[in-house]
Amino acid sequence: MKKNLFIVLAFSFLQVFAQSPISKITSQLEMKLNEGQQSDNQLIWIFFNDKGNDLQKYYSNPHLVVSKKSIERRTKVLSKKLAIDFSDIPVNEYYIKQLIAQGFILKQKSKWLNAVSGYANKAVIEKLSSLNFIKKIDAVVKFSKKKEEIKKQESNINLNKSVTQPTEIKAFNFGPSLTQLALSNIQQVLDLGYSGAGVTICMMDAGFDNLQHEVFSRMNIIAKWDFVNGDSVVSNQNDMGEGSHGTATLSIIGGFKEGQLIGPAYGANFILAKTENTDSETPVEEDNWIAAVEWADSIGVDVTSTSLGYLGFDDPNFGYTWEDMNGNTARITIAADAAASKGIVVVNSAGNEGYNATHNTLDAPADGDSVIAVGAVNANGVRTSFSSVGPTVDGRIKPDVMAMGSNVYFAGSYGNSYEYGDGTSFSCPLVAGVCALLLEAKPTLQPMEVLQILKSNASQSNDPNNLYGWGIVNANASINSVITNIDNIKELDNLYLLTNYPNPFNPATTIRFAIPEKSNVKILIYDILGNEISTLFNDEADPGIREIKFDGSSVPGGLSSGIYFVRMISKNVQKTLKISLTK
Repeated sequence: MKKNLFIVLAFSFLQVFAQSPISKITSQLEMKLNEGQQSDNQLIWIFFNDKGNDLQKYYSNPHLVVSKKSIERRTKVLSKKLAIDFSDIPVNEYYIKQLIAQGFILKQKSKWLNAVSGYANKAVIEKLSSLNFIKKIDAVVKFSKKKEEIKKQESNINLNKSVTQPTEIKAFNFGPSLTQLALSNIQQVLDLGYSGAGVTICMMDAGFDNLQHEVFSRMNIIAKWDFVNGDSVVSNQNDMGEGSHGTATLSIIGGFKEGQLIGPAYGANFILAKTENTDSETPVEEDNWIAAVEWADSIGVDVTSTSLGYLGFDDPNFGYTWEDMNGNTARITIAADAAASKGIVVVNSAGNEGYNATHNTLDAPADGDSVIAVGAVNANGVRTSFSSVGPTVDGRIKPDVMAMGSNVYFAGSYGNSYEYGDGTSFSCPLVAGVCALLLEAKPTLQPMEVLQILKSNASQSNDPNNLYGWGIVNANASINSVITNIDNIKELDNLYLLTNYPNPFNPATTIRFAIPEKSNVKILIYDILGNEISTLFNDEADPGIREIKFDGSSVPGGLSSGIYFVRMISKNVQKTLKISLTK
């Protein structure tokens, strides 16, 4: 009797804890399988229980999976003894071979999710579900994309006409791009000499159709990969994913052509990833984005800029909804937060879905708590009607910050043409560029520190809401905020800083300069013709930060409205700052 009872209990135990093959297939995928034909291939995720037994060789040799630069970046957020973790171990190749042997067609691998994506029909999926190393099988979400409105417009800048400027004084002619830069005080930072130098940025977008444009002539592109077609060509070549969207966003963040267009991070290194298939009605597949961010991480990316604007989903009965925008559901969001946990600053468009009184209109991965979600304003700083809003389902304010996303100037698809366009796709790269400037100024900044700096210096930092977030980014104030004491200056590898506030000014402005070592310093003022009109400082200065006020009182006859230049000379270092007096 007792023996029979034991058998019954054991059988019941197995029924409760043994996972049947069918239970591995999610309900959403099961629904799609039942709706289609038996032979229809579905794009699916296959999640594994583990990564096999050969893990120690990777922990002992992290360079097998990530670059030296990636390891160095990770030390900002991880212990040097833990340069990689379980998520960095590659997906088990034996498992993948077993899938392929059953008829699975591999598309992408994700070591962070411990999963692969690919194609299989219903019969193959049911066979795969019986494999004991498989944890779960689900469908890959396919997004549709709302295109930004592009307005073609010829530039009205006369490249042969230039303003006379002082010899050896550098002040950029930003051309039509000045408006989008000035709204976030980016041009002041660029005139200080910052350019994003030493920072690596990954652009994940659709086709980069015009890399021959003049704004890219000095750009340093260190890697390219097409995750739609599986090759290294990201420009148009009569395959899937042709388009100009990548050209536009890349030029906004890193283009350089004086008198036309200058991007905030024109001196950065760039990685280009084509992730959107613009040939179909479902151009964005989350597995492409996840594969791209893992690839960029392995190279050593510091900042990612993604201008994805989702309108909805391929099947209204399948996919993520506004109720899933909680930071923990969409796999693309999970991957984005994972990237931030490894030291990557992740910047994403908030979306172009406008305002809804009953729920958020965010697009994944903008809902991530570690993702910098960017909304759009016009040139007057007023939120555009299309800019998506929060809150997230778990109650967090989104977007995080704003930048100009209406009538933004960028490189066109043909020759050296230029165009204007609207969308959070265009405000996103401006903010990502500011993030690169912050990392150039202080490379040790962690992703969440970068986010906090942007928030605390934005236009609504004291009164954030779900329309504007913390407000319009202020690049100049953000840069100044990381240079606060002598310890920071020593940390910044011999940084010489020259800035001022306010700018424009009336009647006075404060000139701030910083030096990392004791030296003789001169601070001179020039007019726009290059004439020296005042010496503000000429003395030996100890290392640290000094401030002096300038109001024109030392200039005979005073000053009239216009542009002036501040020049700092210390040892072999010269810095020049453009200031503007408005009466």
